[in-house]
Amino acid sequence: MQEVRRAAPRWSIGDLARRTGVKATTIRWYEQEGLLPAPARSEGGHRVYGDDHLRRLGFIRHARELGFGMPAVRGLLGLAGRPRDACREAHALALAQIEEIDSRLRRLAALRAELTQMAASCAGGPAADCRILETLADFEHGHCADPAHGREAADPAHGRGERPA
Repeated sequence: MQEVRRAAPRWSIGDLARRTGVKATTIRWYEQEGLLPAPARSEGGHRVYGDDHLRRLGFIRHARELGFGMPAVRGLLGLAGRPRDACREAHALALAQIEEIDSRLRRLAALRAELTQMAASCAGGPAADCRILETLADFEHGHCADPAHGREAADPAHGRGERPA
């Protein structure tokens, strides 16, 4: 009996984008950054992706959904490619990400407290007497529960230093 071989799946960049929920422009950027290997090309020069690309892109997307920055994703991918190595690096990256999440939660709690205080001070009268508008106009942030949020509002990339996915 002759064994029937099935052709490996081959997807266009659009197909891969639809299957993973990652935009085609982001897929090309991951390739450019070396996070995703260069795909084969069709006779017409179009990118052709396979299972390895799908799995690796899924790994990257999941890591990004968990909030890992690109340097951490790069490190995790490197470790995934060395299955015999100890996973200390992955453990350290996960712990660092947990601390980052905890830090964000503290900042969000402080922002929530400030907004709650602002909303409670609003009597609902004319805009000229609105404490919310008055507080927002105070750009010095001397009254804020978390002075760091003033920097983040002025600089959306503050603390991230990376391209969004």
